[in-house]
Amino acid sequence: MMLYLSIGTNLGNRQDNLREACDFIQQRVGSIVRQSSIYETEPVGFESDNKFLNMCVAVDTNIPPLLILDITQEIERCMGRTQKSTDGHYHDRIIDIDILLYGDLNMNTQRLVIPHPKMYERDFVMLPLSEILVP
Repeated sequence: MMLYLSIGTNLGNRQDNLREACDFIQQRVGSIVRQSSIYETEPVGFESDNKFLNMCVAVDTNIPPLLILDITQEIERCMGRTQKSTDGHYHDRIIDIDILLYGDLNMNTQRLVIPHPKMYERDFVMLPLSEILVP
């Protein structure tokens, strides 16, 4: 099934962070079959001097969605992310991996909502996603 992920970073060597996250995704989630361009964007929802690099990837996988969530959060921790954004309070981060879409799945649990509930409001997600999305 085709999984679409958004990846963002605004700390450290941002290019290397994206590359490392993609390597982890390839190793632990599935084969990356499409990758968007990289977009540099201003932070959204908080003030920071650090701009983000954002991209999206399409991953061929059969892993269940909640396990994908566990894996992507573990990748974030392995790469040095120490806190998640909660209740609309955002902050600088070395890596952020969000599940956007998973096939035609609609899921709404306390831990995970697919499609991602805020993706349509965010150009830094929709522009790279539109490059790789296959109808």
